[in-house]
Amino acid sequence: AHAGTVAVDGRDVLMRSALDAARAGLALVPEERQRQGLFPNLDVRHNLSLPRAAKTGVSLIDDRDERRRANAQVAALAIKTPSIDRPPDSLSGGNQQKVVAAKWLETEPRVLLLDEPTKGVDVGAKFEIHEIIRRQVDRGMGCLMASSDLPEVLTLADRILVMREGRLRGELSGDEANEESIMRLAAHDLR
Repeated sequence: AHAGTVAVDGRDVLMRSALDAARAGLALVPEERQRQGLFPNLDVRHNLSLPRAAKTGVSLIDDRDERRRANAQVAALAIKTPSIDRPPDSLSGGNQQKVVAAKWLETEPRVLLLDEPTKGVDVGAKFEIHEIIRRQVDRGMGCLMASSDLPEVLTLADRILVMREGRLRGELSGDEANEESIMRLAAHDLR
């Protein structure tokens, strides 16, 4: 970070690595799922289990528990895969994105950061991913989403911060936000 602080549950967090962030209760679902979110050389089961194992420091693998947890996540997030032993790149884009979300949800984060969470997925998967986000919020998880998809932002956000050229342009509550008010902040020079 160049400036500022990050706090989770009122405590400042110092992050030098993704492991530090996960242990502090943060998780990221990145925009580039294939380059940054998945281990394409591993199967779905291992993609789902590795972040949790790293966070908890588990060094011995309990195959039965790993399979049970992976199958539970596949069911909970409606990931369409013939088997948890298949590689994630054999799945559709929407199901790959759900695998990325599921693997970080396994770490039981307090805050889930989502960068363009529905980029490159079909309409059905988009709806399912929105439902996953809503369920996490209903369970008390904070979800911070960066999205250029205005209908998505308007559908999901309780509060919208509009950025332009790296600067905060304004803040809108969900009930006062519409496409026009967001675009006004994003496109007009407010000097």
